[in-house]
Amino acid sequence: MDKRIGAQLYTLRDYCKTKEDLEETFKKLKSIGYKTVQLSAIGDIDPHDIRALCDKYELEPICTHKGYNDYIDNLEGMIEYHKIIGCKIAGIGAMPESFRNPQGFKDFVKEFTPVCKAFRDAGMTFAYHNHGFEFMKDNGKFLMDTLVEDSDFDFILDVYWLAFSGIDPASFIKKIGKRAIVVHFKDLIVENFSVTMSEVMEGNLNWDSIIAACEEAGCQYAMVEQDVCKGNPFDSMKISYDNLKTKGFC
Repeated sequence: MDKRIGAQLYTLRDYCKTKEDLEETFKKLKSIGYKTVQLSAIGDIDPHDIRALCDKYELEPICTHKGYNDYIDNLEGMIEYHKIIGCKIAGIGAMPESFRNPQGFKDFVKEFTPVCKAFRDAGMTFAYHNHGFEFMKDNGKFLMDTLVEDSDFDFILDVYWLAFSGIDPASFIKKIGKRAIVVHFKDLIVENFSVTMSEVMEGNLNWDSIIAACEEAGCQYAMVEQDVCKGNPFDSMKISYDNLKTKGFC
């Protein structure tokens, strides 16, 4: 597993709206120590400018999150976009709500099988990011199993959402194996009788077992993500980075 811990920019989405914003964000991430990024929820910024900023601040773009319509309506454009920014993992953050039912999962796999093939033919890979709804059951079977068993997708597994859904993150990572190409690291904490997100190693998840599972499964990359931060998200990103350094990440 690549021990260069990455920053999922969704955490910093309010600071990535323009080219100037993105440069300032990259400057701060580099000062914290991050070496890779996931390009998610950023503004409409020219991909050539994104590539130039990644090069300037030595932040390798590992993966993206793009929307359903981006892939369905502009597949060739998406392939070219990923080539320009130098990113080999094309991700989708979630399927649209209209697909979130047993038949919809099958329809989603059918629609995105050509997308997956097109990226593979271009020397890249397509990856699906889970939340919690994928673990609804149909006749005793998780809908997530449809995505795993009936597709050739790789996966961006989110350990918070796995735990939130009652799934042991380490066990599921090992089940998916090397198809869990990227793993989102965020912690889960219980406060005032509710479950929320927290910085890595500041909550309830067993990080030794999660990291060991990633190594055993053959996961390639880890990205720190915290959708909701109590304070300044850059402070949260630094806490997670510093904590993960104690586990051998850099």
